[in-house]
Order: sequence, then structure tokens, then C-alpha cells
Amino acid sequence: MNKILLVTGATSDVGIRLINRIYSEYDLIYAHYRYMNGEFEKMLASLSGKTEIIPIKADFLSMDDVNKMTAFINKDGRVPNNIVHLPSPPIYNQRFHKDDWENFDLGWQISVRSIALITKAFIPVMSKEKYGRIVFMLTSNTINNPAKYQSSYVTVKYALLGLMKSLSVEYADKGITVNGVSPDMMETKFLKELPELIVAQNAKNSPIGRNIYPEEVIEIIVCLMSDSSASITGQNIGITGGL
Repeated sequence: MNKILLVTGATSDVGIRLINRIYSEYDLIYAHYRYMNGEFEKMLASLSGKTEIIPIKADFLSMDDVNKMTAFINKDGRVPNNIVHLPSPPIYNQRFHKDDWENFDLGWQISVRSIALITKAFIPVMSKEKYGRIVFMLTSNTINNPAKYQSSYVTVKYALLGLMKSLSVEYADKGITVNGVSPDMMETKFLKELPELIVAQNAKNSPIGRNIYPEEVIEIIVCLMSDSSASITGQNIGITGGL
């Protein structure tokens, strides 16, 4: 059986570093992006070997775009049996009563609706093959008390957590594992909408004295995607620096 991976949000800091880390372990990688960036282009140009990488453009705000993406993959005939789902709108601070409902809906479309449509398209093939690995990027807000002023972000991540738990129960007997990783603040451009003071304060308050590095999260994802994790499913794994 060929190992085929779909990484959604592949142009993110985590997506790019994840693909670099696991490139040689797959026969084919579909790398989803909304906007091409220089670092992603550089990665595509630098990787060479037996693994084929197919970049796929899709705007997850459009249901039609998501469906076109899954249709393209189905037509190609090589359906992913490994999925890592990363997309999320940038995190920001806003009091609940001043936040706009559109921000909740934005997160729902980008993070939740997209992966629901994607898994709906591909999980029947995984079930038939009796093999699948799916990992969602969640947040430590789903483990500890959530941060203040981030209600839309936290709500969407809890919706993803619910979907992850539901899928893990429904498909456990099909050889499919579905898990989540929940890091505390990571040193990535995802934090660009947060004031620098908040990012620095979070690092100061951490028992390890710093924020989380992307590589620390990536290694947990790689573990969850491996055959040695066949009995791990339905887990929300915190990467919190001891918080």
C-alpha cells in the first residue's frame, strides 16, 4: 500500500517544516495552499527524490473550492490515507461583546467545514483499506482554561475537538486513527495579530521559560502518523511546556 499524505495549510510555518521533516517517508504528498509564498516555493524547489509533491490551491472559505480539491484528488486516483489538518485564521484578542459573528463563521469555514468535507470524501477509501492516520491542529486552550478575549478562536477549536473525538470512535474498528495536537503559543507567524507584549508574557509565564518551537509539535505529529501509533486514537495531546 502506498503512503499518501494530504497536508492542508501547507504554506504555514508548521506545514512547511512538517513536509521537510517527513518528505522521504511518503510516496506522494498533496500540499494544499491558499496563497503561494516564497518559503513554500523554496521548499518545493529544494526537495527531490522518489516522493512526488503536488501543490493544490484551494480557498477554504469556498465550499466549492474544497469540493473541487477533493474531486481533483479522487480523479487522480491516489486518495490520501494520511491527513494533517492545520488551517486556522490568525489568533487575535477581542472582548466577546465587541467581536463580530463573522469571525466565528470565518473560523468555522476555514477550520471545521473544510476538514469535514475532506474526511467525508476520503474516509470511505481509508475504511476499505483498513488504514488511515488523521491529525488535527488544536490548541492548549482545549486542555487548560482558555485565554481571555479569544472566544471565536477557542469556539472553533472546540468544534474541531468534537469532530476529532467523534471520528475516532466511529472509525476505530476500520484501522483509522484520529488525534489532535494542542500546543501552547508557538513561535510562528500565526501570532502576528497578537501584541508582542502578550507573546513575551506568555513565554515568561511558561515553566520552561519560553514559547513552544514548531519542531516540538511536528515530532508529535510524525509519531501519530506512524504505524507504531496504531493504538492511539481520540487523543488530544498537549504540548504546553508544563502548563
